[in-house]
Amino acid sequence: MQEYLLPFQSATGIIDLLTLVVMEIVLGIDNIIFIAIICGYIENKKQQSRARFIGLTMALVVRIILLSTISFITQMVNPFFHLGDHPITGRGLILFAGGMFLIVKTTLEIYHKFKAADSEEAAKSRRLTMGQAILQITFIDIVFSFDSIITAVGLSNHIPVMVMAVVISMIVMLLFAPYVSNFIERYPTIKMLALVFLIVIGLILTLEALEDAHFLHMAEGVDVKTYAYVALAFAMIVELLNIRLRNVKEKSAAR
Repeated sequence: MQEYLLPFQSATGIIDLLTLVVMEIVLGIDNIIFIAIICGYIENKKQQSRARFIGLTMALVVRIILLSTISFITQMVNPFFHLGDHPITGRGLILFAGGMFLIVKTTLEIYHKFKAADSEEAAKSRRLTMGQAILQITFIDIVFSFDSIITAVGLSNHIPVMVMAVVISMIVMLLFAPYVSNFIERYPTIKMLALVFLIVIGLILTLEALEDAHFLHMAEGVDVKTYAYVALAFAMIVELLNIRLRNVKEKSAAR
């Protein structure tokens, strides 16, 4: 038992824990956005809340299961087979499938938003049952969970630290997810921004998969995902300023 408590009794263990919690929350932003958008297509508000809770709970379960199979996860970065001179890994296959799913799914959602703006019937046709929403959420949970666990393994050698970081980050996301969902649904322009961000994340996942297979080589020291998050934050600030400006104008016109 002592060996499990030891990581939390040292300054290094505590720093590792805090670092992993922050990392898991940041990496979970795209997961929350996807869940918020998918749950928005469920007509019943109570079912939206249940689907959101189930989706994030499943994300936690998937992450813990992956952490319990660290030896299997580390093997998935090794080649399963080769296409000519290109090594194909399990990680690459999962990231490629997830990336393409995000790109196709989100592109269709953007296309639908334009159709729904022109036709009420088109808007109704995109309604999802809770089961359909949970199925899509589960798939994307696996993709995002795999990516975050691979990163966590690279930052810490202690499974108890990683499990606690995952649990804490998921509790934080469960608390804030309803506010994110409500905010996205309240402001259509924010929802469009979130959809575009998911396309960018899908492209990044696809590029990472192609880089794993040596189909392309990205510049060393360049963290593409960091640039994506910075760009999203900048765009979000601009859009929040626009929303504030519109609210001020509406209040002024109402006087």
